[in-house]
Amino acid sequence: MKIFSAAQIREADAYTIAHEPISSADLMERAASKCVAWLEDHYPPLQPVYIFCGKGNNGGDGLVIARLLLEHGYAVKTYIIQHSPQASADQQLKLQALQAVNSPTAIYNIGDVSDFPVLPPQAIIIDAIFGTGMSRPIEGWVAGIVHHINDQRQQHTIIAIDMPSGLMADESCLHTPVIQAHYTLSFECYKLAFLLPENAPFTGDVHILPIGLHPGYITQTSTRYHLSNQEIMRTIYQPRDAFANKGTYGHALIIAGSYGKMGAAILSTKACLHAGVGLLTCHVPQCGYQIMQISEPCAMCITDEGAHYSTHFHSGISDANYKAIGIGPGLDKQAGTAKSLELLLDQWRHPMVIDADALNLLSVYPSLLNKVPSGSILTPHPKEFERLFGPTANDIARLELLSQKAVEKQLYILLKGRYTAMACPDGAIYFNNTGNPGMATGGSGDVLTGILTGLLAQGYTSKAALLLGVWLHGYAGDLAAAHLSQEAMTAADIITWLGKAFQEGI
Repeated sequence: MKIFSAAQIREADAYTIAHEPISSADLMERAASKCVAWLEDHYPPLQPVYIFCGKGNNGGDGLVIARLLLEHGYAVKTYIIQHSPQASADQQLKLQALQAVNSPTAIYNIGDVSDFPVLPPQAIIIDAIFGTGMSRPIEGWVAGIVHHINDQRQQHTIIAIDMPSGLMADESCLHTPVIQAHYTLSFECYKLAFLLPENAPFTGDVHILPIGLHPGYITQTSTRYHLSNQEIMRTIYQPRDAFANKGTYGHALIIAGSYGKMGAAILSTKACLHAGVGLLTCHVPQCGYQIMQISEPCAMCITDEGAHYSTHFHSGISDANYKAIGIGPGLDKQAGTAKSLELLLDQWRHPMVIDADALNLLSVYPSLLNKVPSGSILTPHPKEFERLFGPTANDIARLELLSQKAVEKQLYILLKGRYTAMACPDGAIYFNNTGNPGMATGGSGDVLTGILTGLLAQGYTSKAALLLGVWLHGYAGDLAAAHLSQEAMTAADIITWLGKAFQEGI
């Protein structure tokens, strides 16, 4: 699914108006009717509804919602924020339509903070002040209105239409006035702002409502940002060959584990096997040999010269032996481990998966990053990313840095999170929408490393392995949470449900 900028969304509206064809006023009616259908599904006409409208087209949406709710038996009061002397043509048209069906005493103008109403208990507040067209932070007394609405959050439900007012689709809005909605009802496609952690307090639960924007525009318009979905996964997935053998699906090497951290190695190993790899060898320090052999008999195991951590995993590795390498879970950050990593990078020139302590070694020894083979997959969480590439002022700046480094180094770099961002060497960024907070538990990243390594060994391209692996990892986590709860699930449960994720997710 494509993620469009604010400018592209306006172009999509204009294209639909011209090519459907449909008037802008009727398109507004269509969008508002979708919102009203959602509201009717969630709230019976018992709670009072207070709608705050701006002077632009987002305000027009709010005015249509007010009219339709009135027609459906809701008690509605409408407040027009006089932030501008001019109103859009469609806003004026929809105001006239509302006035025709509503009592004049139920439509109010707000020209100052002092005009803000006292709300009855358990009211529904609908924010239709500013939409996707926001281009600068809210200032002055209108910012005071935003603060007043936010002050109602504990007692009332706040629902934003299109975008929470003050939130910009493509720019950071940290430390600026923004409506803190419980729900956001937006249209047709995700906005970039919805996928960034810093905006979670503003957007609440986001619901994307289809309004029939013209498919011609969506198809022919390129964008840098994409949201992974099941449709994409089905084009990536490669069904098993009826005449295949274990050699068909590759031989992977997992380099992981150290004294006290063998659990990470075991999780990666099990995940790699459950991802479908044909053969798997695990390289562990001597202390991990019996643990690995007992825990996972389906994997072969070789031991390092080091007793408690590995220092010679580079020895004897070639592309004749292995199709893919995953390295890092529980590896430790010893100087000898760093030297062996350098020697491995000097001789292995194929894409590999680099995670956890291997990433931390790259941040301690930055020159090693230049030796990482192009097409490799790096899997940092936010702190690991910061150690690798430095801090950023906000999530938008971090996305830019993520993309810049992926292009500069010709690597695939994912940034773990609720919507894991995956940057590609061509500058594109994909967001993953599977997964849940129950996966914020020790070992979840080790499982992902195993899945990615297993897919890479089977012959998936780095991009395909990344998109499919992250999707399956999250989908398996969703299945585990549905059966066990987010609180009770562990990283091992992600592996348990991985088979079902293959069956149902793709």
